[in-house]
Amino acid sequence: MKKFIIIFTSLASLLCLCKHVFADDTPSWLDGFNIGGYSSAGLTLERDQEAQAALNEVSLLVTWNGDSRLSFFGELELENPLSWNDERQFHDQESRFDLERLYLDYNITEKVNFRGGRFLTPNSRWNLLHAPPLVWTSTRPLATSRLFPEGTNGVMVFGATPFMNGAFEYKIFAELLEDQQQDGDELAFEHVKGARFSYKNQSDIGISILSFREKGIDNSYRMLGLDFITHIKQVEVSGEFFQRFDIRNKDGGSGAYLQSAVPLKPIGFNNWYWITRVETLQRPDEATAERWLVGATWRIKPTQLLKFEFTGGSGDQPESPRGFLTSFALFF
Repeated sequence: MKKFIIIFTSLASLLCLCKHVFADDTPSWLDGFNIGGYSSAGLTLERDQEAQAALNEVSLLVTWNGDSRLSFFGELELENPLSWNDERQFHDQESRFDLERLYLDYNITEKVNFRGGRFLTPNSRWNLLHAPPLVWTSTRPLATSRLFPEGTNGVMVFGATPFMNGAFEYKIFAELLEDQQQDGDELAFEHVKGARFSYKNQSDIGISILSFREKGIDNSYRMLGLDFITHIKQVEVSGEFFQRFDIRNKDGGSGAYLQSAVPLKPIGFNNWYWITRVETLQRPDEATAERWLVGATWRIKPTQLLKFEFTGGSGDQPESPRGFLTSFALFF
């Protein structure tokens, strides 16, 4: 873990030092750099398992946007840098370094942009906004991590245009280089390509299509997805639905979730929200997993969230433990 921390601190220190050294009245390409990040820590009291506490991740975000049409984005993440349980006490045996995103964007026109590098696969709204300070719950829905690749190494054409008092957005992408290494229980995919189209007005509705090959079960799939977020009065309602088909047009797995966030301000709890979610996941040759979740989230600041949740359901999925979870997430 020490080498990971050294990499993080070295990158941040180098950029800050360079900006300080060249800080004068002369414009510099370093002026466009910005550094930030996010982190979260939590406690899990899993059913029939010992209690666990962990620093879940520390992510460093580096952006650059000069006066040209070119911009850069990078996300380097240290996953599970520190954990604790009764058996092993404090340890870093599950820590690993992950390059979440690293890409260049080039603005061709007002409505057409080109991206090259490693980016989050844009066929799921949750996958694009997965950072803990941006989502209501400590755990992500199973359907958003067990049916398709979370990241893609390749190219993308994307943009937006006004349409009927809203905005129509598109993303068309293809993989050029498959992942060379998988960590832990991460699924392996290849030959990824697809598109996502969305319309944003008072609601945000997206449709995605995707094709890929899943190595673990040695089969190719096509997937259709639908995601949405809307508000009914002050209540936020969101959901995603996915259906996969194999090369013989047979069922290749499916998943979905539906979630609501109800503000508790009317009963005197400012910036508190009651969270409810139901979800399901079915993968080839695996039993169906179902989950329900109830909890409360306190938005302490726009950049800080404190979450409490209780999860139940059927099926064993390490990424979605059943029991009580609490976590704190923040941007820095």
